[in-house]
Amino acid sequence: MKNTATEIEHIKEMLPLLSEADIQELRDFAAYLIYKSKKRKAFEDRLDKIESESDTVAFNTVDEAMDAIRNWRE
Repeated sequence: MKNTATEIEHIKEMLPLLSEADIQELRDFAAYLIYKSKKRKAFEDRLDKIESESDTVAFNTVDEAMDAIRNWRE
């Protein structure tokens, strides 16, 4: 946690040096990272639930399986 706090302080020190456009881009990127993290967590939770219910992962269609693979990294 100490390392994280130090990193946050370094970021705070850099913020006044950025233009408004750069700050908006930074905000958008942070929102994107949060979105990806939530999506990955939801996928992992679904897999955990499936794995706890049976020994195999089953999909109804190939498209469903491919969507799960594609969304795993997003």
